[in-house]
Amino acid sequence: MAATPVPPQAAPRSGLVVLALLLVYVVWGSTYLGIRFALEGGALPLTTVSGARFIVAGSLMYAVLRWRGLPAPTGRQWRNLVIMGLTMLVLGNGMVVLAERTVSSGLAATAVASVPLWMALFGAMRGQHATRGEWLGIAIGFLGVVWLNAGSSLTASPQGLVLLLIAPIGWAFGSVWARGLDLPSPFMTAAGQMLCGGVMLVALGLATGERPTTWPSMNGLLAVAYLCMFGSIVAFTAYVWLLQNVRPALAASYAYVNPVIAVLLGALIGHEHFGPRDLLAMGVILAGVLVLTLARTRRK
Repeated sequence: MAATPVPPQAAPRSGLVVLALLLVYVVWGSTYLGIRFALEGGALPLTTVSGARFIVAGSLMYAVLRWRGLPAPTGRQWRNLVIMGLTMLVLGNGMVVLAERTVSSGLAATAVASVPLWMALFGAMRGQHATRGEWLGIAIGFLGVVWLNAGSSLTASPQGLVLLLIAPIGWAFGSVWARGLDLPSPFMTAAGQMLCGGVMLVALGLATGERPTTWPSMNGLLAVAYLCMFGSIVAFTAYVWLLQNVRPALAASYAYVNPVIAVLLGALIGHEHFGPRDLLAMGVILAGVLVLTLARTRRK
């Protein structure tokens, strides 16, 4: 699908695109460490780490938006938000959180990095064919992430491997499927989607037997609070805005940068070690994002 020419008065939007990309890159990159701290702090994967934080974040956003006069989603829009919550939050985020109980962080990051590939595939099925430059950027970025995690302990249970197969497919399908749908404003879309997805995640957690037995530690509560405020409200809103304003390939480029941020934060905060090979792999990842961005700009 050809991109719509940008009118002169919309030129400043490029600055908003850069800001939104930075938020998604940095904040979501830090959520790997946040999820690890939350799980170590005794928080339940689906009901607390995923479901409860989305319900809290979505409720706060929804209340503020309604207070500012934004209309509530229509019945048709709520239906679309339910499907987006199911595909992107339950199948996407929820499955990654579950997988991190038994899957190494290296394998999880590599699996998430396949999101742009699935988005490009689903986009092509809808007639939104990626250019050669975009495919080149996707390929370079994916190779960089594989290289970055080549030295990790890529071990997982069979259940974890299945969850990591479902997660990127669900997230990519929901992201592409949402384009062009009847949806409210980007902020209301983010709030409604988090509400719908959070309720389904809590219901799924309770249905699978998750029950609180001890009160989470202070570190666990702080980690969940961080995931709620920054991972859900700030970064997720920026991502929804990107889905409605840029091509899917560029919106999905976060999957290549997040592992770089995760490795850096792991070294600075989690005292994890990385060497020259990791730095070179990060350079390849950033090169893939640069190629993807330039291809998108040239096409536009």
